[in-house]
Amino acid sequence: MFSRISRRYDLLNTVMSGGRHHAWRRKATAMAVEGLSGRALDVATGTGDFAFDLARRAEVTSVVGLDFTRDMMTIGVQKGIRHGVGESVSFTEGDAHELPFADDSFMCATVGFGIRNFIDVPKALREMARVVSPGGRVVSLEIVRQDGRDPISAMARMHFRYATPWLGALLAGDREAYTYLPQSAQGFMSADELTGAMTDAGLKVTHCVKLALGTAVIHVGQKC
Repeated sequence: MFSRISRRYDLLNTVMSGGRHHAWRRKATAMAVEGLSGRALDVATGTGDFAFDLARRAEVTSVVGLDFTRDMMTIGVQKGIRHGVGESVSFTEGDAHELPFADDSFMCATVGFGIRNFIDVPKALREMARVVSPGGRVVSLEIVRQDGRDPISAMARMHFRYATPWLGALLAGDREAYTYLPQSAQGFMSADELTGAMTDAGLKVTHCVKLALGTAVIHVGQKC
């Protein structure tokens, strides 16, 4: 599915977030690297936007972007060259549930809009915690489930359920893939549940920042 939508993935992200996903990623990467220095890992990197934002940070020496969709990473390589950060970012094909890296290999591990697609979220979180050095961070930027009965939560659910598939059909020619997006969000964890999952993975959650009226959340977990 992600191979099918790879060419339109960046456009749809911009349209569906009103262009705000750029600012959200910059905020998340700043929180990931604050006070640290060294190598960074971006899991479920897709076309590499999170990895590139990390690479632009002075604290970051290099970035590894990992994904299992080769077509997405191929676009990422091309984007890296265009944006002048290609030498700082390397892409590798791999599974978030079995990261091909040694313990304590990175100062931080990030995942943007990918964690809800994992088959086993607790296992993937434990893997990210494993490869981060003590004192380092695991940072997630994700769309979370909206359970509230208030008008804002109801509007968010309606937007995802009806507008997102329509935009996917119009701009990406793939209604099925963008029907999956709202289904995956509503079938995912709430912000509080994700906090609990990160805690269970051995991380101390230091920040839970809600964005876009609470539909997207940045979680920051520190490895003790």
